[in-house]
Amino acid sequence: MAPIAAVEYPRTGITGYPERGTASGPPAALALVTQTCELASPIRGADELAAAFLAGYGPATREAYARDLRAWGGFLAGLGVEVLAAHRVHVDAFVRQGEDCGVAPASIARRLSALSGFYAYALDEGLIARSPVARVRRPRVSDESPRLGVDRAGLRALLDAAQASGPRDHALACLLALSGLRVSETLAADVVDLAHERGHRTLRLRRKGGKRQTVALAPRTAAALDVMLNGRDAGPVFATRTGRRMDRHAALKVVRRLARTAGIEHTVSPHSLRHGFVTAALDAGVPLRDVQDAAGHADPRTTRRYDRGRHSLDRAATYTVAAYVAV
Repeated sequence: MAPIAAVEYPRTGITGYPERGTASGPPAALALVTQTCELASPIRGADELAAAFLAGYGPATREAYARDLRAWGGFLAGLGVEVLAAHRVHVDAFVRQGEDCGVAPASIARRLSALSGFYAYALDEGLIARSPVARVRRPRVSDESPRLGVDRAGLRALLDAAQASGPRDHALACLLALSGLRVSETLAADVVDLAHERGHRTLRLRRKGGKRQTVALAPRTAAALDVMLNGRDAGPVFATRTGRRMDRHAALKVVRRLARTAGIEHTVSPHSLRHGFVTAALDAGVPLRDVQDAAGHADPRTTRRYDRGRHSLDRAATYTVAAYVAV
């Protein structure tokens, strides 16, 4: 039977993703051929399975899941167990090892999510008879995020430091702190995604999971972008001097430098500014559903985890209800 489609995935290994190219050329590709009739899976082995599985995710999730698969592959290698021959006892031992090494419950839960998807893919392809992750207990994840955000005064100081630092730093800080964007969303934006809509300055984003969403930009953010772009109408919003897209490592360095300049003592990352945005929005009285939408969260419980002031007595609902009833 003649093939009807051929799809190429970047070749990877369960011990690392993506596999870097050599001086002689880019990484090899894994070609999967779909037949017109149902035949045995064209995937052969854990490395090819990892490549196909990871290809279905966006860059950020793919990178995180690849790290998890790499950790899992290394753990099994130490036991002398093949990836596709693992059993539940191995998964339970992997979880216990993570707990003993101080891996956070949320990280262990993500590892299990990656393994669950990986083995579900293997099951669909007929490479295994059952998933070793199927009935593994997930750790209970606290509804309190362990990350430290940036408070109102810290956000103000960091934005002022960014404005003094230069147009690019100011625009980056505004999108992270005043719009609450993920750093991946911020850096993936292109100039053509900026627009005007019903009197608002807007930015079209590709959210987590591939969803598209248009968000409004605060006047300060829009002005900072205009100054930085200086009439440029194409390419990535945040570009290097060579015109290439700025990467998340460069963005992290910028944010940490600005935080030091602003006098913020604890470690700050782009995600810290996102936490700060959620807390500031709720403190300012923005309804939870609107903050959830602005943050691009599918579940309001995620938004609440980001809120560093969720237990503040100043926000107690009793005050608002008493004033409402008294009118």
